[in-house]
Amino acid sequence: MDLREQIKELRKKAGLTQIEFARRAGLGLRFVRELEQGKSTVRLDKLNQVLEFFGHHLEVKRDEPKNTKEG
Repeated sequence: MDLREQIKELRKKAGLTQIEFARRAGLGLRFVRELEQGKSTVRLDKLNQVLEFFGHHLEVKRDEPKNTKEG
């Protein structure tokens, strides 16, 4: 299940319509619709706001660069 499906499922489990969710989470309805439709561009701050509403958080991990130097 991808992130958009998980968010939609969380919203539905909370018994919220897209309009109610947008209002309560302080988001625009257009953003919520585009997020659930899987639009390719989503602002990370807004995505984090969605996740925080449901008690989740976004964690970004950075891999250490591989040492490509030989010898």
